[in-house]
Amino acid sequence: MRKLSLALSAAALSTAAAPAIAADLTVSVEIPRVSGASYHRPYVAVWIERPDNTAVRTLAVWYQQTANAEGDGKDWLKDMRTWWRRAGRAMTLPVDGVSSATKAPGRHAVTVPGARLSNLPAGDYIMVVEAARELGGREVVRVPFRWGAANTARAAGSTELGAVSVAVTR
Repeated sequence: MRKLSLALSAAALSTAAAPAIAADLTVSVEIPRVSGASYHRPYVAVWIERPDNTAVRTLAVWYQQTANAEGDGKDWLKDMRTWWRRAGRAMTLPVDGVSSATKAPGRHAVTVPGARLSNLPAGDYIMVVEAARELGGREVVRVPFRWGAANTARAAGSTELGAVSVAVTR
């Protein structure tokens, strides 16, 4: 009987510490239409954090990638202050599969195949979406979710972001 309980405990520990596999992650981000004389598309960062607020992985950064008279948009990535402090300043952009151009108002999806997150241990995480806009505001939306089991979660912003949803599928 004792050997059986030890074997079950070891199996439970290895399952809890093992990376979740074969799950895909989809984040849906709504950028609301804001009326105003000079509208600029927001810079947006999407990343995963642990409950203690340490960044785990940046999934998307939408910013101005082509140069204009004011230069390219890397100088203003710091306006996404939360992301910049936790992960952005350590990154060298652009990053394949992560960085892309700013998005127009509407609903946009970031889909991450499970293989890209195969080393992420199962557990509780927070999906964080931050938007900052020139001559506009800044907003952060946090959505708790569980990695390792199929689930969905959602939250909503009030100014620079609309609905944000997270879906983990098997």
